[in-house]
Amino acid sequence: MEFAELIKTATVDGVVLSCPGIQPVRGTLCITSHHLLLSSQRRGDGEQSRIELWLLIRNVDALEKSVQNLSWFQSSWTNGSPRETRLTNASGTITLKCKDLKVLQLEIPGMEECLNIARSIEALSSVESVMMTYPFFYRPQSMRLEDGWPPCVLKQYYQQIALDVMLRSSQPLVGPNRKRCPEDELLLSAVLDRGDRGFILDTRSAQAAKQAHMAGGGTEHKASYPGWKRLHRPLERGRPLQESFVRLVEACNDPSLSMDRWLSKLEASKWLSHVKEALSTACLAAQCVEREEACILVHGAEGTDTTLLVTALAQVILDPDCRTLAGFQGLLEREWIQAGHPFSLRCAHSAYSHARLKQESPAFLLFLDCVWQLGRQFPLSLEFSEQLLLTLFEHSYASPYGTFLCSNEKERKLCEVKEKTHSLWAGLNRERQKYLNPLYTRNPLVIWPTVEPQCVLLWQGLFLRWIRSSKHLDDAWGEIQIIVRNGKILPEQSRESAPDQIPARDVSEAGTKELAT
Repeated sequence: MEFAELIKTATVDGVVLSCPGIQPVRGTLCITSHHLLLSSQRRGDGEQSRIELWLLIRNVDALEKSVQNLSWFQSSWTNGSPRETRLTNASGTITLKCKDLKVLQLEIPGMEECLNIARSIEALSSVESVMMTYPFFYRPQSMRLEDGWPPCVLKQYYQQIALDVMLRSSQPLVGPNRKRCPEDELLLSAVLDRGDRGFILDTRSAQAAKQAHMAGGGTEHKASYPGWKRLHRPLERGRPLQESFVRLVEACNDPSLSMDRWLSKLEASKWLSHVKEALSTACLAAQCVEREEACILVHGAEGTDTTLLVTALAQVILDPDCRTLAGFQGLLEREWIQAGHPFSLRCAHSAYSHARLKQESPAFLLFLDCVWQLGRQFPLSLEFSEQLLLTLFEHSYASPYGTFLCSNEKERKLCEVKEKTHSLWAGLNRERQKYLNPLYTRNPLVIWPTVEPQCVLLWQGLFLRWIRSSKHLDDAWGEIQIIVRNGKILPEQSRESAPDQIPARDVSEAGTKELAT
């Protein structure tokens, strides 16, 4: 396939781009194999500066088009013969709703040009071949393909497991006939030292686990796994979580809502409830390790969604190394990427797409939201800032890098992702200062978040960033960075006035009672 075959019209002059937060820009629109480029026209006062706006076509989640002047041709008679003349003021509007939640509007002169542009974007944004996507063509200067790709971390990971003894897996395949796996039983028995106990944290409801049991899956039978106690803490995944994301974005984009209606829609979306439940379950897992000094095995169904959400969050809560920039990158690499979270399926579309595919789910976004909640409650304990979380959200849905491509290591190996694309970690670390928290100071303690309703807030920096300006907040953070850089205030001094360590409390009372029985 040649990209040129998909581009019906390559350039159009006189296009007007409208986007919240900037003045409308008139210029020339160009379509390349992977990008939309709008280059503004020179101003009439002799100003030579131009504005160039780039949009990765893969970032387009939904496209809506409307046309004006439907009487496209008008008939006339010339020398006694009928003749049709094209109307010069025919035009159309294309609205691009992007996976990073921004909305762009293009006013395109010429109806045919408008329709051709729309067809081109639709075709280019839905190319199925992984190896035809932009990461395989992206070649930034001063970066080598081998930079940033971590070596195999399995040995290091298993050494870490031996220290924490926090395990994760998919569901056991016992089925209705109660099949047994001696290897599994021996492995979990070996994990427990004599006299120790372990907890199996199932992120499905008891009813869902029972239904899976009839379909060939199920749960560990108590008699086969002595010393292990099973806990059920159901977390939503799949379509319910995707629908929650969609409803939240719809509410955020509706400026006509009254306060009561807005709060009602926010609650109806259930997104903050999902955040609360994820944090609560992760805290329960952390309590098993930290307070009970017990082993814990976390699993759901496939072990690639809510399982990873809980284990990754628990490690951020427990381990100060996971709260550094490098440690957090390593956490994402082993707990999400190498563990097989199917990014290509889960992040195929964002909140605007009219397609509702069963495999789509914003589980990784939910994880990032929970980490943002931790950063808000403990503003001195995370080395990285909100900007890193926003960047990770964007790249998980559409990226010039290959880090989030495919759905597992096998697919990435077949596509030669590490040999033919750049690593996102190398790109982030080139601009490391941009993602650092200026107030960070290492906190060796466990950070126990509170999940009280007034403490779990909407992540405005993500869900409202294209709707209202963050200039004043950005300016404030810039001033903080300058102050810290000049040595006028040290993070240790700010800790005295804003204690970062909230007194330990049981954030999951029901779960704690369950552990005690």
